[in-house]
Parts: sequence; structure tokens; C-alpha cells
Amino acid sequence: MGQTTRRDMLLARRLDLVANVSALTAEALRLNQIRAGIEMDVLRLELEIGRSGASAQLVQDLHEAEERAAAVMQEGARCEQRIAAAEADVEDVDRSLAATVGN
Repeated sequence: MGQTTRRDMLLARRLDLVANVSALTAEALRLNQIRAGIEMDVLRLELEIGRSGASAQLVQDLHEAEERAAAVMQEGARCEQRIAAAEADVEDVDRSLAATVGN
């Protein structure tokens, strides 16, 4: 395989990887927005409980919101791990590209 062909393949691979990093970053942002919204619900429910007392419905709603927040945080952590792995793949391709330029 010629150097130009190898470089072109690496550039195409890098483009795919960068698109993946971008998509994963967008997903992480979406999850952060969802988490922030749930945290606002938690605060609202805690304030309502503080004002009017801990009715069974408010306590249940608070518990469910806290569970949703925890699930979104776990999903966000998994997304961050995928971003790190994808960025490492980009770095690998960049090293390979640098090696083709050096030859």
C-alpha cells in the first residue's frame, strides 16, 4: 500500500473518529441538561416538603427524582468513558499520521 493511500485511509478514519467524539460530547451535554433539570425537581420537592410537610406523594416523588438523577449520572459517567476511549483512538490515528508524514 502506498504512503498516500495509507495517509488517506488514516485521514478518513480520523474523520470518523472525530465525528464520533462530537456525537458523544453532544450526548454528554444532553445528559448534563437532563441531570440539571432533575436536580431542579429535587430542590423544588425538598422545598415543598419543608413548607408543607412530608406527604407520602411528595416523598415518593422526591425518591423517584433522586433515582432518575442517579441513573442519569451513571449514564453520563459511561458516556465520559466512551469519550475518553474515542479520544485515545484519535490520538492513535494522529500518531500513525505523524509517522506517515515523517517517512
